[in-house]
Amino acid sequence: MNLVYALVIAGLSGCGVYLLLSRHVVRIIIGVAILSAAVNLVILYSGRIVSGVPPVIAANGATLGAEAANPLPQALILTAIVIGFALTAFAAALALQILRSTGTLDMRDLHDAERLGSPFDVKDRS
Repeated sequence: MNLVYALVIAGLSGCGVYLLLSRHVVRIIIGVAILSAAVNLVILYSGRIVSGVPPVIAANGATLGAEAANPLPQALILTAIVIGFALTAFAAALALQILRSTGTLDMRDLHDAERLGSPFDVKDRS
């Protein structure tokens, strides 16, 4: 079962990095979301997902047993999911604004538009 988890995490990481290297803004956003999911799986897997004992402390004040799942990676994953969703939503809103202002989402065209129409161009101020 460890091999299956490793292959899934490697596949998601590979797809995320491949999409990050694209020249289209929407593919880059999807790549960030996929890579975020892969990192969440790595954190989840580090917390022993095959453990059958829940991380519950008894009423008598005893500590967690050696076979209990670690609750810290689960809390980190919940935080990472919220941060990843906020990052994806912000990037999508930014991409929509870029599309409205330039008419394209291709990085090559966006680079040319920045170079030609920069509001901070020194030549235009003199």
